[in-house]
Amino acid sequence: MEKLSKYSTKTTAIVITTAMLTFVSYWRAAAVVLCDLGSSAFYACGIAEQAIGKAAPWFVIAIMLFSYTVRSIYMESCAMFVRGGVYRVVKHALGGPLGKISVSALLFDYSLTGPISAVAAGHYLISFINQLLTMVGMTELSMPRATFVSLFAAIIIIYFWRKNVIGIEESSGKSLRIVQLSSVMIGALFIWSVITLLMGNYQLPPFKPQPTEEALGWLQGVSWVKTVGAFGVMIALGHSILAMSGEESLAQLYRELASPKIKNLKRAAAIIFAFSFLFTGIISLFAVMIIPDEIRPAYYDNLLSGLSMNLAGPVIAKMIMQGFIVLVGILLLSGAVNTAFVGANGALNRLGEDGVFALWFRTPHKRYGTTHRFFTIIAVIQLAIVFLCRGDVYLLGEAYAFGVIWCFVSQALAVFVLRWKDRTPREFMVPFNIKIGGVEVPIGIGFIFLALFGIAVVNFFTKTVATKFGVLFTAVVYIILMIFERVNKKKRISEHEHALEMVNLEFFDTADPGVCGCKHEDRILVAARDPKNLSHLKDVIERVDPNKTDILVMTVKQGHIAQKGGVEDLPLDERQLLTNIVALAEKHGTNVIPLMVPANDPIYATAKAAFDLGAREIVLGKSLKTDPEVQLEKIAVAWGFVTSGNPRKITVRVVWPEHELKYELS
Repeated sequence: MEKLSKYSTKTTAIVITTAMLTFVSYWRAAAVVLCDLGSSAFYACGIAEQAIGKAAPWFVIAIMLFSYTVRSIYMESCAMFVRGGVYRVVKHALGGPLGKISVSALLFDYSLTGPISAVAAGHYLISFINQLLTMVGMTELSMPRATFVSLFAAIIIIYFWRKNVIGIEESSGKSLRIVQLSSVMIGALFIWSVITLLMGNYQLPPFKPQPTEEALGWLQGVSWVKTVGAFGVMIALGHSILAMSGEESLAQLYRELASPKIKNLKRAAAIIFAFSFLFTGIISLFAVMIIPDEIRPAYYDNLLSGLSMNLAGPVIAKMIMQGFIVLVGILLLSGAVNTAFVGANGALNRLGEDGVFALWFRTPHKRYGTTHRFFTIIAVIQLAIVFLCRGDVYLLGEAYAFGVIWCFVSQALAVFVLRWKDRTPREFMVPFNIKIGGVEVPIGIGFIFLALFGIAVVNFFTKTVATKFGVLFTAVVYIILMIFERVNKKKRISEHEHALEMVNLEFFDTADPGVCGCKHEDRILVAARDPKNLSHLKDVIERVDPNKTDILVMTVKQGHIAQKGGVEDLPLDERQLLTNIVALAEKHGTNVIPLMVPANDPIYATAKAAFDLGAREIVLGKSLKTDPEVQLEKIAVAWGFVTSGNPRKITVRVVWPEHELKYELS
């Protein structure tokens, strides 16, 4: 890059790009989570019924009701940590080792979320295809189930691996369209099921669970287990807990949630609850009531297909409905694979920011700005699980619950402890608190924790597959994380440097709205130099509508900058500035466009960049060396020089806490 003279005729710029500055609406955030929660409607009740009998839908409904209380714990943690999730919260409350154990269990959860969803989608599709072939008398063309399911699941995982490499906005858009189509299917299925129930003599399933010997796990020989009703209820809830997941994904998505964050988080939580309760809960109840007992076991892997074929009406109409269910099922279950990628990537990034992984893992994709290496690791693990399980949904479901429940337990305990360790005000708190000595004693969190812990302990002894594989996976991942962390420490890279944002640098000889990625005609240029002095940027973010105005945050780099290299080649103070800019944007959920301009005269460079970018306003922070009036005078002189022969109006503001000076220049 050429060295600039003091008064260059063009603005040379380095645009800072990162996928983490792409924010999504609460509808999109809810859609990503619902692709996980909603997808469980296709397999959760079938797996639960194999373990606890015909009472399964009642316990699935109970879990759906209980899910909102668990979600509220994650919402409080989001109000404390923008980059939250179980690892960050548990680490702050209970220490690093327990944080790593929790995130290891979480990664077990995400490693199975994708495979179980993709495999279930394959089962729905192959069952429908084989049924059609049977109806037309072409049974000889029926395909082997296990092979088809494994290959189809692999295709889904590879597809969403690619979409997540492209970025969260792309993948969340897919999820939103999937949930919109799912809503149409749910409405039709709900109405048709109600009509069928009104036309026949159907009975509600029993409330009492009947755990099988296999469902008792290591407690099979304990005589008193079946005589204690409360214990049977806990066993039933434990085998239904797989209907509830996605909470961690909501916490990871909070970083990308648009402004106003907490308000949008509450909206997303309400949408998730309504959708999942109706779909996973009520539709599961209808399926058990309508499908005859003698044929329902044949539909455990594709329960909703069985429901469609036992509705009232002609066969052709039921086949069309089944085809619609299969289509939506494939899309929704595939969306759960996407959710697994989003959540696991967020968890791995939190580890990377704490120095567990080498910076190489977090280096952004050169084109898309995503942490593509983490996505590739996740995809490889999920593909290995798909081919090892050979399409066995029940096996995956039994193992899946381990990571889910223990992550919930550790998250609840951590938030409980943080009520004492961190007393900073929160925008949201789990209800039912008693204030004692200035501390909000969390009665609500305490009850939620006890319920979760009780289910987790029962699961530990009854879900033997989950316990064996879950403990082994968690232990192996924990050891790997500890090895990575120790190796990384030997490189003598400070924890502070690991915490700095990893972004891409794009070099342009001429800065204009197009190359900077501007989307609106209205633009504000914010000049930033001191990482600890960004109150003026905060002021702009809080008062500007990001849907109408682009916020460009510019810093001046005095001296020559090589035209190649990454963010790691910049001085630490400049990287800290970029990190603080990104963090402020994330906290408020507002998109900003950071850029760096090489120049010898910062005042002139600011005025020239504002002119070239068509900004209507320049916002400066208060200088530690110069009075605000002098700052305005200098920028006025520079603006006059820049606009010589081509006059244009612009507003210039110097902003610092509770103060502001404003000039109109022309």
